[in-house]
Amino acid sequence: MSEKRDYYDVLGVERTASTDELKRAYRKLARKYHPDVNSGDTAAEEQFKEVNEAYETLSDPDRRSAYDRFGHAANGMGGSPFGGFTNSPFGDLFESFFGGGSTRQRTGPARGQDLQVTVDLAFEEAVFGVDRDVEIIRLETCEDCHGTRMKDGQTPPRCATCGGTGEVRRVQQTILGQFMTSTPCSTCRGEGVTITDPCPRCRGRGRLSQPRTIKVTIPPGIDESQTLRLSGQGESGPSGGSPGNLYVKVRIKSHPHFTRQGKQIHLQLGVNVAQAMIGDEIEIETLDGPVMFKLPAGTQSGQQFRLRHKGVPDLRGGDRGDQLVTIHVVIPKTLTPEQRDLVEALADSLGSEVTPQPANHRGFFDKVKDALGV
Repeated sequence: MSEKRDYYDVLGVERTASTDELKRAYRKLARKYHPDVNSGDTAAEEQFKEVNEAYETLSDPDRRSAYDRFGHAANGMGGSPFGGFTNSPFGDLFESFFGGGSTRQRTGPARGQDLQVTVDLAFEEAVFGVDRDVEIIRLETCEDCHGTRMKDGQTPPRCATCGGTGEVRRVQQTILGQFMTSTPCSTCRGEGVTITDPCPRCRGRGRLSQPRTIKVTIPPGIDESQTLRLSGQGESGPSGGSPGNLYVKVRIKSHPHFTRQGKQIHLQLGVNVAQAMIGDEIEIETLDGPVMFKLPAGTQSGQQFRLRHKGVPDLRGGDRGDQLVTIHVVIPKTLTPEQRDLVEALADSLGSEVTPQPANHRGFFDKVKDALGV
């Protein structure tokens, strides 16, 4: 049998590669060597299996740490290679005193890992909802062995050492008398079965990493950093365990004019002095398209108006929010001679009486004087 290649070399990455770099490298190679793309090409199939094996090891922090320390020998270690009382006689003694035997419980196949992805949405997509495709890489049950890890889906035989219990019990003589202790079976590594004829496709692992495209329906009204759960779309569990979930976190891009606060949409709108003073029928932009609005005479800068049901739909099915429009009276910085004459005539007709205002308040005529350079 040829010597295994270094997993980092298989994926073509540095040993310091980040999780995202590993994922990108795997995705590229998996698409290149996938059996569906290279039908009948045994060399490509072997490459695909090698890439899967490398990614499965390096994408798991614990397995990667063990591989970095021990190389391929880490795959043959039973249990954790880091400390603890797993194979220590002191561990047996502690279990006898405090656990009444083995602390390990066989509770059936483990559940698959949950996965998480982040989806970027336009402002309008978050408000009205959208269907998006997301790409993930997940461990799936091997189609050839159906997760049994045996060739052609055979049922693996029970371990002859532990009789299928996954534990080996023995009587130990201590200073306090005889105690029965249980330790994980070293032959089957506590699994209770032995893989005598491994599946050639998954190499006896029962699962393979596969790139998948998942359709996600983003509901109307979703907000920044909220997360959707897609049950059963995570990784398949080992040995037939139930699949994990896929969590989709949303990130919303800003809009050039609108801001959002809960179900309310905010819009800052500038009008000129004449519109504010005598009123006007103006066009206001909304997410549903422009609407006509009658601006009342005497509108003050900072005054706010409400457009009913022009905001964000309720994520839970309640009433739609409103759009709040804040008016800002825009004072021109420069005036034509004709405009200056008109403003001066207006100023004369209004008089020069002033009214004390709250601290730091600048009134309309202060702004007019600024425009006239007075």
